[in-house]
Amino acid sequence: QVQLVESGGGLVQAGGSLRLSCAVSGSIFSTDAMGWYRQAPGKQRELVAQITSGGSTNYATAVKGRFTISRDNAKNTVYLQMNSLKPEDTAVYYCNAKVYALYVNNYWGQGTQVTVSS
Repeated sequence: QVQLVESGGGLVQAGGSLRLSCAVSGSIFSTDAMGWYRQAPGKQRELVAQITSGGSTNYATAVKGRFTISRDNAKNTVYLQMNSLKPEDTAVYYCNAKVYALYVNNYWGQGTQVTVSS
């Protein structure tokens, strides 16, 4: 069974940093695109950053220059380094990955809370 396990969320003051990690576990062949989404209370889930298996990245305008997405293909793990955090970054952050296992499928993590205090 494929699972995405996230870690690294928490409470931080504005201007601080956090690093999120998401590891894909289970019997898989490889992962394709991986990314991070977030959902704030009362809002729709939105893309934060995405990275292809080749390392190409895409960021939401709101986080460009502050957040960095990276991945370790050998560990099937994706990271999100978040710097200069703002209160408006407060949300539940979800990991997403396209996984090649017995079937090709898109998986989500359980979500990790990030709270930025002013």
